[in-house]
Amino acid sequence: MTGTDRRPLIAHVIYRFAVGGLENGVVNLLNNLPRDGYRHALISLTDITEFSARLSNPEVGLYALHKPEGQTWRVFPEIYRLLRTLRPAILHSRNLAALETSVPAWAAGVPVRIHGEHGFLDLDHRRVSMKSRMLRRIYRPWVDHYVAVSASLAGFLQTGVGVPATRISQIYNGVDTERFAPVGARASDSPFDSDSHFVIGTVGRMQAVKDQLTLVRAFVQLAKLRPRALSRMRLVLVGDGPLRSEAQRLLHEAGLNELAWLPGERSDIAALMRGMSLFVLPSRGEGISNTILEAMASGLPVVATSVGGNAELIDDGVNGALVAPEDPQAMALRLAEYVDSPRLVESHGSAAREKVEARFSLARMMAAYDQLYRRMLARTADSLTNQREAA
Repeated sequence: MTGTDRRPLIAHVIYRFAVGGLENGVVNLLNNLPRDGYRHALISLTDITEFSARLSNPEVGLYALHKPEGQTWRVFPEIYRLLRTLRPAILHSRNLAALETSVPAWAAGVPVRIHGEHGFLDLDHRRVSMKSRMLRRIYRPWVDHYVAVSASLAGFLQTGVGVPATRISQIYNGVDTERFAPVGARASDSPFDSDSHFVIGTVGRMQAVKDQLTLVRAFVQLAKLRPRALSRMRLVLVGDGPLRSEAQRLLHEAGLNELAWLPGERSDIAALMRGMSLFVLPSRGEGISNTILEAMASGLPVVATSVGGNAELIDDGVNGALVAPEDPQAMALRLAEYVDSPRLVESHGSAAREKVEARFSLARMMAAYDQLYRRMLARTADSLTNQREAA
């Protein structure tokens, strides 16, 4: 980045740069937006982990503020100084934890302030606390434009926060359909394979909102519902976190631990998915799930909970199934449908791949963000021109 570089700088602000769906979406954006059109700085309010190795764009500036627990306003002076030094054309914050940075960005003279909503820890927007709603309303005047990754989130911004529809762009996440595809190499160390087993898998941080324990309990129920199929049924839980030991305990108590594989956090997700027969997302809350999109692109039918934007991805009975959250019995019954019917697995998997190619490609996502950034920059340029003419 030189002083003569005329490309606009976008400062992306997130709470923590580590493994996660939101963070994966940011990586896709930074790696694939036209490099002749933008420069990027990624500001983490807390830490930047080894996850940053996934950035293939060498020009991205990385800044970790190591914010202590508590309100973001405590690091406002540091954010202000950093933004005054970087002088970005756009600040793009994501989720509530980073929303407050719109204030120091305004004070630092950042011309465009965009905020993205990517999902909640709650079951859906109706469960978002009054405090969270009020915080979003308080900071609304400092945000020029909003991005919602699902229609559900766009609706929440309008009805729950009072943001006019004209200030909201709804942009779906996109998935790399070449990297995530039905054909390709599989993980070499996986003990299970969809050629000889019926592999039920999931991928995600093993924490309460992702609720992998409901999937474990559903697998235990499935073993009782389909005892004759038990010899070929397998469970794969990819990810790490506080629920991992509890999941292992439940499987051990049910005598099913030898039928499950919990490899922890992995970087070869595309290869692992190619070894699955069916993907399950048991979350209590979602925006637009990157892992669902990756599974669909891999040609997998998906059983997911009916929360957040999941229903915008899964057409029940066409490319997968939707079940109520925290209901292992209902989930087990839908899993059994796929265990019983290889034809259903094939048809729903093909429909999933077709839907991703038609509506959720990475190219479509890049084009939408590129258009948004250009529109907001042009609007700012027009405003400055009008101010000069008025003077």
